[in-house]
Amino acid sequence: MSQIVRDVVGGSIGYEAGLDALTVAPAAEVDAELSGSLRDAFERLFKGGWQPAELHRVVARLGDPVKAGLVADASTAYGKRFSDVDPRWTAQASSLSSGPRRPDRITLLDSSLGLLIALRRLPLIDVLIPPPGTVWANPHISGDSRMLERVRALLAKAESTDFPAEAEAYSAKAQELIARHSIEEALTSVDRAEVVPFARRIGVDHPYESEKASLLDAVARANHCHTVWSPELGFSTVFGFDADIDGVELLYTSLLVQANRAMARDEPAKGKARIKAFRRSFLVAYAVRIGERLAQATRHEIAAVPSLLPVLRSRDLQVQEAMQKAFPRTVRSRGSRVDSLEGWESGRAAADEAKLR
Repeated sequence: MSQIVRDVVGGSIGYEAGLDALTVAPAAEVDAELSGSLRDAFERLFKGGWQPAELHRVVARLGDPVKAGLVADASTAYGKRFSDVDPRWTAQASSLSSGPRRPDRITLLDSSLGLLIALRRLPLIDVLIPPPGTVWANPHISGDSRMLERVRALLAKAESTDFPAEAEAYSAKAQELIARHSIEEALTSVDRAEVVPFARRIGVDHPYESEKASLLDAVARANHCHTVWSPELGFSTVFGFDADIDGVELLYTSLLVQANRAMARDEPAKGKARIKAFRRSFLVAYAVRIGERLAQATRHEIAAVPSLLPVLRSRDLQVQEAMQKAFPRTVRSRGSRVDSLEGWESGRAAADEAKLR
């Protein structure tokens, strides 16, 4: 059995031929071989930097809910093998759906073999959260939980209201809290050697990944962070100091919700090609305008504390150094085309509604 699986994964025999051979082979032997191979593949990736939510997202993009369910089950099972598990790992694993009820045997064999091939093709990535069974000497704890809860509450109100003026007020207050907390953290950590830049991966889901990654980049740049987008893996890596990254993740998530709601409200009634062009142009314009608004708000906050500028310059150099160390070779992505003036104007108008002073 092991040779058949290796041949299929390695491409020595065709997928369908390998699946047929496994289907007629003794079930106990096949199940043991596939389970062991998947277990080894998951262990390689979990030790190699992949977090449960990230692996689940990239597999779910394949469009097979059974494969995604296998990732969810494997994440939970892997964590249970160890006594030392980072709470962030546990939280991610517990949030994943196990997918549909157990499928028939042929479907399960097909999904398991296909998943094994997909997992073997994934590269190892930077370890940002200690995998189960490892403990970091200086565990990283996220920023001020009280501030984050206040920001979450404000953004939840911005997302739930149907009145643009209310959404604007709530989002503006949230950005004000994020900027103020960032400034306070920067000033109080100048001489603290343990305060260093971190990285966090944030999922960028399809459709319109490029445009969504641009929105995330606009939010990040306005909050003293930098991003590297990995389109083939379904995430962007955000580099920055912890308080800044917290704000970026919360604000990006909320603005994306508001953008989707406004886009659905304004899009043309019919015409598949027209709707697609509208949505892409809408998101491009929305990202550009949000970036302008956030940058303006950030400059306003910084202007009130002139002594902050040298600190920010120093921190930005540290962030860029961390990014270049993790990604020594990056390329600029090509900008998205704007094929719909209607979408562009609607996107800018929606960004004005969600403006942040």
